[in-house]
Amino acid sequence: MNITLDQAEKIISTAKEKARSLETKMNIAVVDAGANLVAFVRMDGAWLGSLDISIKKAKTARFFDMNTGSVGELSQPGGSLYNIEHSNNGLITFPGGIPIKDASGEIVGAIGVSGSTVENDHTVAEAGANAI
Repeated sequence: MNITLDQAEKIISTAKEKARSLETKMNIAVVDAGANLVAFVRMDGAWLGSLDISIKKAKTARFFDMNTGSVGELSQPGGSLYNIEHSNNGLITFPGGIPIKDASGEIVGAIGVSGSTVENDHTVAEAGANAI
């Protein structure tokens, strides 16, 4: 099962609302179960450098079916995934990427958000992931 474009647009809309409530500007990416980009938005004034980061956060969350912050914890020196960020043409291993599950708990895609603090990135991503 894959995320649909309608679902991806709802996720982005919800994430944008959360970003506005935090008074921040974000880049928001949604990928399907195959880690293919389905939808993307760059809010007016969001950092250009965060565009690529948001997409890579979404892909990282889907590649490993866990929050990117969790991948980051495992990839610290001495960790079981140390240096994993150098694989898959570059991963992002700090918060802001979250797998998206359907009603039955199956992962259908992921969201990646970048443009503020990692705490805000995660909060916005979580709002989007919970939209469906």
